[in-house]
Amino acid sequence: MTSSPQPPIEPTDPSVHTGHAHDGHGHSSGHSHSHGHGPAAPVSKHLRKVIAAVLIPFAAAVFVGLVVLWPGGTPAHERTGVGFDRQTQQARVVSLEHVDCKSVNAAQVPAAGGTPTAPGGGARGAQTGECKKATVEIGSGPDRGRTFVEIVQPGAPRQLADGQEVVVAYAPDAPRDLQYSVIDVNRKLPLAVLAGIFALSVVLVGRMRGLFALIALVVSFGVLTLFILPAILQGSNPLVVAVVGASAIMLIALYMCHGLTARTSVAVLGTLVSLLLIGLLGSVFIDWAFLSGNTDDNTGLIHGLYPDIDMSGLLLAGVIIGSLGVLDDVTVTQTSAVWELHQADPSMGPRSLYRAAIRIGRDHIASVVNTLVLAYAGAALPLLLLFSIANSSMGSVANSELVAVEIVRTLVGSIGLVASVPVTTALAALVVSADRPESPGAAPAAAAAPASGPVRGRGRRRKR
Repeated sequence: MTSSPQPPIEPTDPSVHTGHAHDGHGHSSGHSHSHGHGPAAPVSKHLRKVIAAVLIPFAAAVFVGLVVLWPGGTPAHERTGVGFDRQTQQARVVSLEHVDCKSVNAAQVPAAGGTPTAPGGGARGAQTGECKKATVEIGSGPDRGRTFVEIVQPGAPRQLADGQEVVVAYAPDAPRDLQYSVIDVNRKLPLAVLAGIFALSVVLVGRMRGLFALIALVVSFGVLTLFILPAILQGSNPLVVAVVGASAIMLIALYMCHGLTARTSVAVLGTLVSLLLIGLLGSVFIDWAFLSGNTDDNTGLIHGLYPDIDMSGLLLAGVIIGSLGVLDDVTVTQTSAVWELHQADPSMGPRSLYRAAIRIGRDHIASVVNTLVLAYAGAALPLLLLFSIANSSMGSVANSELVAVEIVRTLVGSIGLVASVPVTTALAALVVSADRPESPGAAPAAAAAPASGPVRGRGRRRKR
């Protein structure tokens, strides 16, 4: 009884034919697309032209900025031999023997790769212990095959093992016996394996989306290393370079990962507005708080090598680039939420869409802001421990430039993140609701109305 009326429903039900009379089989593919899980396309050609009229000039301006600011490479300088500015080579520990620290005068020799021990008890204790005498063979550079001896104290933070791959520093001006010293362990293999596991996981779970995400990640690092860093070192304004570079990364990553669609374009617009807000707030509060950006040995070395670099501008550039990754996540999620809500109920107006999607955004804000704050706190944990050891008050800790930089970075980024949710949601709701398909494209709307018709008709037939 119930199965016999079902097959002839479409050919016999007049309500179906009145809604699809001139569409025939040609409209069936459009109807299935509107309910599919692929990229939704509820936007008319007119509205796509409006979006393109905004984004194409922006993309052209970013391209012009890349061309104008593109550096010819990292400017050369004389190596200082300090910190990361040292010449390094690859090497390997070929033999290791245990010796009495007194026999090698270990108190006068710094620990391998570490800092010299504190005067007094540390050094005297090392003299009476058992040290390691490592023979290290240079594996790269002009002195490949040459060996030198490295003494490792028992309390050194980094201990060497026989056959271990290491990184050595080269000081050409030092006496021959002191030209090489071990400064680190070679971690390339475990890092490469971990990167391979990450890439494999992304591709297995994300499939083509995951593959495109990895390609976008490579492109982002390419923009960072080939454009942003050399351009700043050449003396270009760090803020302008960061805005141009971050915009290029945003356009490439979002369109490559999510497709060249109106949905992605709205996410791009929301991200752009949020980045502008972050840049404005960061500029105001970095100047107001008198943050120089020169807070540790690394920034001090950069300022010493390139004194023309605006260190506070470099700090602001870091805030903008650091916020971009989280912004992409939030804006894409909010745009997708609005699109899916519109797909589920095409009758919803912009206000209803905004209210429904903003509830999703509030949950996202709560989790992402907490993540952002904890990420910065985790990075600064050793510094916070030092302040805790010194019994400093919270006010004193927050007032120091080292911590104030992280506070401004975190709060400015979080404000931009919070603002991106209502901005992107409003843009997406307006775009989707303002869509008015042309007469040839009105079929999807016509199809949506009778979608419930066959169900009601089927119910009436069953009652009979």
